[in-house]
Amino acid sequence: MAQLATDIRERLLAGGSITADEAYALADTRDVHTLGELANVVRERLHGRVAYYNVNRHINYTNYCVLRCKFCSFYRPYGRDMGERERSVQTVGDGSAIAFDGEGGYELSVHEVIARAKDAYDHGATEVHVVGGLHPKLPFEYYLDLCSGIRDACPHMHVKAFTAIEIIHFSRIARPRLSIAEVLTKLREAGLGSMPGGGAEIFDDRVHDEAFKTKVGEAEWFEVHRTAHELGIFTNATMLYGHVETPLERVKHLLKLREHQAESLRSRRAHFNCVIPLSFIPDGSALADIPTPTGLTDLRTLALSRLVCDNVPHIKAFWIMQSAKLAQVSLNWGVDDLDGTVVYYDITKREGDGTHQELTVDQLKRLIREAGCTPVERDTLYRRVLRSGNTWRVEGEDWEVTHEPPQAPTPRSHDGASAGFVPLTVEV
Repeated sequence: MAQLATDIRERLLAGGSITADEAYALADTRDVHTLGELANVVRERLHGRVAYYNVNRHINYTNYCVLRCKFCSFYRPYGRDMGERERSVQTVGDGSAIAFDGEGGYELSVHEVIARAKDAYDHGATEVHVVGGLHPKLPFEYYLDLCSGIRDACPHMHVKAFTAIEIIHFSRIARPRLSIAEVLTKLREAGLGSMPGGGAEIFDDRVHDEAFKTKVGEAEWFEVHRTAHELGIFTNATMLYGHVETPLERVKHLLKLREHQAESLRSRRAHFNCVIPLSFIPDGSALADIPTPTGLTDLRTLALSRLVCDNVPHIKAFWIMQSAKLAQVSLNWGVDDLDGTVVYYDITKREGDGTHQELTVDQLKRLIREAGCTPVERDTLYRRVLRSGNTWRVEGEDWEVTHEPPQAPTPRSHDGASAGFVPLTVEV
């Protein structure tokens, strides 16, 4: 390992990449400290000691889904008896009310989604992140109205929305049916700014058949992102690890992302901005008997992602998934982004059953500084956000947004890290 590490380090410092064989060897090494050190060579070559965060709000518009992925604890069935199900109205942390059916299913109206986005925008958020289940009854117009409504109510808020799986679903439910390119074009015209990277899971036929057989596979996922990049729509990419896949299958997944990124950089108008490895949280899923990935597995996977996908600008530790404390440590294992304030997240539950999952800007900055990094607020496309009092603007733009003072978060047992957080399977 010592000679391999020396050879890799010299090549990385010169701007080179690791080979597939080296990636497989690193996935199996016990020398985890050297693995983290090598990942940091790439991280610091690209970003120095800067670490990014953003002020955002996640909105999950429904948990009804036609799929039955084994790793997912989020989905609820939508059946023929929907009109007969009793519903209870519950008030969530932001004061809004949601009507849940007896099985915990819900759907938000376009008005409710816009209201949540507007509340975030009015308190300084620069991004809204919108994803949900594959609802069998909502028409394609719902999603167009959602994007245009947020754009009209929040003129400078970036709408990052809809995974590749949702885009494929939209192409099927649209009347008349639409191609992927037509769906993306209509959404962009309505206000879509970029796409998250969810739905990738693990690019492997064996894993696909065992854990999410009813979901489209890697060919369809890449088709959506390839089309988005050809149209000039930037996207992210994810990897859900720690369930039924092997470490070598994780490496194969990352190599496929690197290959796609190389082609996008060569010939397409946009590309992946970020790779987000997502730590599997089994609670409440059909794979609940699988142990949660350990912190060491998290760090190894984040570091490998940085080393393999060196042509993708950013690696994110989504603190909801790895916990804020481990995400902080990962800033010295190749990671340069912690995501953002999040506020409400209804997809994965790590502990407890709440949806209020928030870090304040001060807490994010503290985590970053204690890791020896300089915090930089970014927008969705990684442009710097400049704030002065209750105003913000994106560096290089001539507009400015004035907002109300940020809301104080609901009291929780925060220690500046992850104590008391209750993450809600995962589409980032």
